[in-house]
Amino acid sequence: MNPYTSSGSVATMTANVSGNDNLNDLGDGPRQPGDPERYPVGAVTRRLMGYVRPHRISFTASFVSAAVSVILQLYTPILIGEGIDLIVAAGQVNFDALLPLVTKLAIVVVGAAAFQWLQGYCVNRLSYETVRDMRVEASDKLSRMPLSFIDSHAHGDLMSRVVNDVDQVGDGLLQGFTQLFTGVITIVGTLAFMLSINLAMTLVVVLVTPLSIFAAGAIAKLSNKSFTAQQRIQGQLGGHIEEYVGEQKLVDAFAYGPSAQQRFDVLNAELYTAGERAQFMGSLSNPGTRFINNIIYAVVAVIGCVGVITGVPAALTVGGVQIFLSYANQYTKPFNEVTNVITQIQTAYASARRMFALLDAREQEPDAPDAVELAAPQGEVTFEHVDFSYVPDRKLLQDICIDAKPGMRFALVGPTGCGKTTLINLLLRFYDIDAGRIAVDGRSSRDYTRASLRRAFGMVLQDTWLFEGTVAENIAYGCPDATREQVIEAAKRAHAHKFIVQLPGGYDTVIGEDGGTFSQGQKQLLCIARAMLTDPAILLLDEATSSIDTRTELQVQAAFDELMAGRTSFVVAHRLSTIRNADCILVMRDGEIIERGTHDELLAAGGFYAELYRSQFAQ
Repeated sequence: MNPYTSSGSVATMTANVSGNDNLNDLGDGPRQPGDPERYPVGAVTRRLMGYVRPHRISFTASFVSAAVSVILQLYTPILIGEGIDLIVAAGQVNFDALLPLVTKLAIVVVGAAAFQWLQGYCVNRLSYETVRDMRVEASDKLSRMPLSFIDSHAHGDLMSRVVNDVDQVGDGLLQGFTQLFTGVITIVGTLAFMLSINLAMTLVVVLVTPLSIFAAGAIAKLSNKSFTAQQRIQGQLGGHIEEYVGEQKLVDAFAYGPSAQQRFDVLNAELYTAGERAQFMGSLSNPGTRFINNIIYAVVAVIGCVGVITGVPAALTVGGVQIFLSYANQYTKPFNEVTNVITQIQTAYASARRMFALLDAREQEPDAPDAVELAAPQGEVTFEHVDFSYVPDRKLLQDICIDAKPGMRFALVGPTGCGKTTLINLLLRFYDIDAGRIAVDGRSSRDYTRASLRRAFGMVLQDTWLFEGTVAENIAYGCPDATREQVIEAAKRAHAHKFIVQLPGGYDTVIGEDGGTFSQGQKQLLCIARAMLTDPAILLLDEATSSIDTRTELQVQAAFDELMAGRTSFVVAHRLSTIRNADCILVMRDGEIIERGTHDELLAAGGFYAELYRSQFAQ
């Protein structure tokens, strides 16, 4: 995040944008995440090769070592067959010829094992390097997505795509492709050796083996939809669990536990059904192909024995039959391995489609090519007839006009959903307006880079956000180069220093996830200190004191008065007691500013603001 020091997560700063789990409603992606029509196998494979190319050394070494290993393994049966013939031939065993043969066999076996190990090492390294690059790209992609995208998708599902799906792609596709390559070399090599030994037996193997391939392909086609559904439901379940655990206090407070558990049970049952169907379809591949391959092996053995005994259809030695049986087994074995890998590859392709759907989603509009840095902001903010809507044809803000001079304090009040928080989001360019103009220091906010624009703002929200780290690190989040003295001074101004020094580790106390054991008031004071440290030109306070007790509120309000002095400030609050000293109060309803003026002026007018005020303070 940029150092505009939001004290709440990004999601809490925006209105709830209706959406679903379709990543592509906001971009140019396919209609469904991982739609096979948009992401066919060939397209996924070519795209994955783009991640492999930078690591071509590991890629090349893995395939070269795989080829050498296979060649040595194919040479082994020949040596064994020659050895058998030397032993069973008429007369005495030819030890003089057998000893060098055994030595050569040992060298070949050791060499095959060594290159097989090298292949595994290179494949694993290639997998880790590729997965690292994919995860970096996916993480960078999320950082470039508009806030509307993050708000309208389950966070757990997005995390699943970046973590689980990327891992699945690396473990499944890359290693699976290497096994496929090894299998192809084995098939071509054994076929060539078998043809050199006996044509009739080779024809039996070649003609019957396609049945095995056809069976595996048919099962893979049927199981593809099942594995895609399994990955989709797994992402939904991850999102539900992430929300349930992350908002446990809220779940307990509203006694929503049974409903959340019911939702979990439904998703878990759907995942069980989809997973069971996918695994069942995948489990059919191996037994079916093995059955066909065993038939091939038996027929070849019979023909070979007849050839040794009768010389029909061709004269064979015992060693020659053994060589052919070994090749027949090695010829069919890759098909067995391929069917074993099919399940893994199907899952990996489903994961790749989900990942690519995320990577292809439409990004946040980039800064204009001629965008400039907002240097030394003065704090002048202007809204000129601004319109905005989350959904087309349903305006949320209409004809908003504000003229904030440097140092002025503006308060935004109104019923829930009237657009107060949305207005702050527009200031920070989390969303772009539909019509009108927002200017900072007399220049359109679109003319500035987003990063420099947001650095001009300091923000404190009602929903506090603290990360796992020390108290000092949390306060210095927006100013990582701040000294300890500056951190302490900011904490003092936020009235947080007193309780911090009473902690066991003081400013070095480690804060647990979501603020650990700190009270809501303490967490908000730390977020206020964070905002104070950034020393922003413009201050945004969204329900900043609504979660603090009255005594603490008075202390914090005094600190805010000091902080807001000389700074343009926008305060969103339902507790009208905190905004009496505002230079201008903007009263909003249904996306429009219906009243504006000072506290006394609005009370005297007897309008909507007066009604709100009297509802809180009976007079």
